[in-house]
Amino acid sequence: MYDRPAGVSRRVPVPSSPFSLAYSPALDGVRALAVGAVLLFHGGVAVLGGGFLGVDAFFVLSGFLITSLLLAEYRGSGRIDLPAFWARRARRLLPALLLVLGTVVVVGRGTSAPEELPALRLDALSAVAYVANWRMMDRGGGYFAETAAPSPLQHTWSLAIEEQFYLLWPLLVVLVLALARHRRRRALLAVCGAGAAGSWIAAAVLSGPAHADRAYYGTDTRAAALLGGAALAVVLTRGTAGRDASPALRRLLGAAAAVGAAVTAGLWIGADGADRWLYHGGFVVAALAVMAVLAHVVVSPGAPMARLLAVAPLVWLGRISYGVYLWHWPLFQWLSADRTGLTGPGLLAVRVTATLAVAAASYVLVERPLRHARWIRRPAFTPGLAGATTAATAVVAVLATVPPPVPPAAAIDLDQALTVPSAGAGPRTRDAAMTTPPPAQRPGRRPGKPRISIFGDSVAWSLGTYLPEQSRLDIESRGVQGCGIARLPEIRYIGFPHTNYPGCETWDRRWRRNVRQDDPDVAVILLDRWELMDRKLDGRYRHVGQPDYDAYLRGELDLAIRTVTSRGAVPVLLTAPYTRRAERPDGGLWPEDQPQRVDAWNALLKDAARRHGAAVLDLNRRVCPDGEFTWRAGGVRVRGDGLHFTPDGVRRHIAPWLLPHLARIAVRGPQG
Repeated sequence: MYDRPAGVSRRVPVPSSPFSLAYSPALDGVRALAVGAVLLFHGGVAVLGGGFLGVDAFFVLSGFLITSLLLAEYRGSGRIDLPAFWARRARRLLPALLLVLGTVVVVGRGTSAPEELPALRLDALSAVAYVANWRMMDRGGGYFAETAAPSPLQHTWSLAIEEQFYLLWPLLVVLVLALARHRRRRALLAVCGAGAAGSWIAAAVLSGPAHADRAYYGTDTRAAALLGGAALAVVLTRGTAGRDASPALRRLLGAAAAVGAAVTAGLWIGADGADRWLYHGGFVVAALAVMAVLAHVVVSPGAPMARLLAVAPLVWLGRISYGVYLWHWPLFQWLSADRTGLTGPGLLAVRVTATLAVAAASYVLVERPLRHARWIRRPAFTPGLAGATTAATAVVAVLATVPPPVPPAAAIDLDQALTVPSAGAGPRTRDAAMTTPPPAQRPGRRPGKPRISIFGDSVAWSLGTYLPEQSRLDIESRGVQGCGIARLPEIRYIGFPHTNYPGCETWDRRWRRNVRQDDPDVAVILLDRWELMDRKLDGRYRHVGQPDYDAYLRGELDLAIRTVTSRGAVPVLLTAPYTRRAERPDGGLWPEDQPQRVDAWNALLKDAARRHGAAVLDLNRRVCPDGEFTWRAGGVRVRGDGLHFTPDGVRRHIAPWLLPHLARIAVRGPQG
């Protein structure tokens, strides 16, 4: 992805390959602009909505440079030494990658929730094996994986595609050169053209909503840019570079480069990752635009565009661009607004400064020394060392991501809660006992221990699933991942269009079935986030806190309470805790994480409780004791991902508070 010719500098000749290309500082300038676009895009700079296309510029560069090197070696020796080629690739790419992977898994051990560590392990192993793109297109497949915060190794998908290209393309080039003895250039161009066309068609076919990740991350669907760069290298191998180019050709390429630069700028500014037209030719246009720039600066290194791209700051950034790309994504994740207290330009400045500093140190201390050290170039040494260090990194990834054991649950004494006061305990209790039997003694109830059912979404699921087993209570977790009670289908989730998961629109039928199965004495309702998102109501996106949308939610909430109380259960409404599921790229909160929306939803809950005679338990205060989002409460980590509860948090902090309340209500009623 970030290859440079073997002769990387006029000041420091590097004899890593006997077949070098003339160093073009303008290509480093192209690298610098590409990696800068990616950094600013991930940093939330709104003007670069298409900055992700910087990756495609790297694809074009890689295809061009790798193919140029292969053809230069073939012209010089009549053969291509594939083991030597792959050894140079390993020396160039592996040291920095393995350093990043080792750092990420070690840091992740301390920053990730225990339940996230297995996913991080698979991410790291996929990156080591250079198959991260296939891993990222279906990272687990379940609801929690699908809605999880991005992996700190998500960006390695593009490195995987390039490494797969480095492995397969030289083999194909050798085969074509061997078979097409008299028309090698035409044969190579035909292969590049056919491959790029096939990639374009595959991207278009697989670009529907159900396969968006498949089209974005697939090696086959993103190969057009790599093959376009390769085709450019084939074209420029025959007398079109340097002094052999005619003035007319130089002028033509200059005009094409001007158009290409304008198109690239327009795409980097105006494109959106959700645009389907990108898969129907947009990525191809982006690649062609970069190809036009590359052709011009290679053929006319003294042209104004080439000189502009060769200014010292851009060349410096281009030289360390591989490390910048490797380090920026995990550093951006770790240097979050939550940890730094910064947002906007201040946060971006800290992130970019840290990324440049770490990448420069990696280049000076790791990448350049290992790439140029003479001791590492012995024919049999590089493969053995690469294999050993890769295996060691994989072992570290496995060991560092073994989840720690869950501490034992806190002791919970339910004796007092489950003791029904005698008739003389007090006038209020005595009067209530004479008129209404306690829930666990209601007419028609199936015999057995007091029964509690927990209804709601994935937050309710995490609460109910992680509650410790109780010998004196029957607890059923009926939360469904991805389903609240709002069922309007057009949703905005973390800024992107979304819709309901299958079955969410019939949640009330599922709840009725669960009530018949459980016959609960207490029905707990916990809903969070799905009711807080923007949903389209009467043609406009609306949200909680707005009168018309509140009226809609009030109707659904009334239905929820009537459903769970259909067999006489006491309804208990848990307030929604504040959340921080994901940060915007600039460090701000997505609308569904804003405290004002949580407060508005909790106000609706309390109003519904008054109308239906339900009990309200303030889970928000228990989980967020200082009145704002927190990761820890009561000395334990209560949130794993900013939304769902951790097993440790439920067992040691929430359960000792919640279960006595629910047990008391089960045997005494809502005023117990």
